[in-house]
Amino acid sequence: MAAYEHILSERRGDVLVLTLNRPDRLNAAPPAMFEELRAALGELDGARAVLIAGAGRAFCSGADVGGGALGSDNPGEATFAALTGSYNPTMTALADLSVPVVSAVRGPAAGIGCSLALAADFCVASETAYFLQAFVNIGLVPDGGASWMLPRLIGKARATEMMMLGERVPAAKALDWGMVHKVVADDALDAEAFALAERLAAMPTAALGLMRRAITNAYETDYATAMQAEAANQRDARANRCSRGNDLRLQHHPGVSNHHPGGGRGPVGQRSIGWCCAALPRPFQLGPGIRRGGANS
Repeated sequence: MAAYEHILSERRGDVLVLTLNRPDRLNAAPPAMFEELRAALGELDGARAVLIAGAGRAFCSGADVGGGALGSDNPGEATFAALTGSYNPTMTALADLSVPVVSAVRGPAAGIGCSLALAADFCVASETAYFLQAFVNIGLVPDGGASWMLPRLIGKARATEMMMLGERVPAAKALDWGMVHKVVADDALDAEAFALAERLAAMPTAALGLMRRAITNAYETDYATAMQAEAANQRDARANRCSRGNDLRLQHHPGVSNHHPGGGRGPVGQRSIGWCCAALPRPFQLGPGIRRGGANS
C-alpha cells in the first residue's frame, strides 16, 4: 500500500483501516492529510469496509491552520482554497464511497474532525470522546459539511446549540442525541470499532452501497421519488446478487436464509417463500400455515 506522511493505511482482511497520524498535534489536520485520505479512499483494492481512527489520545482536533499550513497575505482566500481544494473533496469522496464506513473516536473530534467522524455510517465513541464545533469561539463558521450534516443528524435546535454556543458534546450526550452508534470503554474502542467494520465487510457490499446512497438522497427527495429510487436500487442489488453470488455473504450469519427466490432450501432448511422474506432472520420467517398475504388473508 502507498506510504503517506500524515496518515497510516493498513489492510486488515476485508477492512481498510485509515489512521490519522499526528498524535503530537492531536491529529490536527493540514490540507495534505485530507488529500492523503482522499487518495487512500480511491485505492480500496477490493476492501469491503473502511475504518477511520486517530492515533494516540485524539481522533482529530480540527484543521491545522497554524505553522503556515494556511498562511497567506489573504487568510480568507487561503482558507477558501484549502476547503474547496482539499477538505471538501475528501468529504465528498467519503460520501460517495460504495462501501460502509466506521469511525472510531477517542478524545476530541473538533471542527473538520467532527465532520469527518460523523460522516461515517457508524460512529463508535469511547467514553473519553467529545464532539465540538468551536468555530464561534474564534469568530469563524462551521465547515466540512457540518452545517448540512448536523441539522439532519440531530435536529435544528441541537445543531444550533452545538454551532452557536461552541460547547463540547461528550460521548454520553452524543449517544443520547443520536450522533453516535455506541459508546464503549476507552480500552475497548479499537476492538469494538474493528469488529463492527469486519461485520459490515462480511455483508453484501453492493446492497450496503446502495443503502448509503438512498439514505443520503432521502434528505433531498420526495416520497414518490424515493420509492422509485428504491425500485431501481432493488433491481441493481438483485442483478448484482445473481451475477456475483459471493457478494451476498449471508452464510456468515447463523439463522439467516440465503435461498433463491425461485425455490429450494437455504442453509437453515426453510423453503423459499419470496425474495424479501428469504433474507429475513429466522424469527421473522413466515410460519407454517401462514400464506403470503398474512395470517388473516
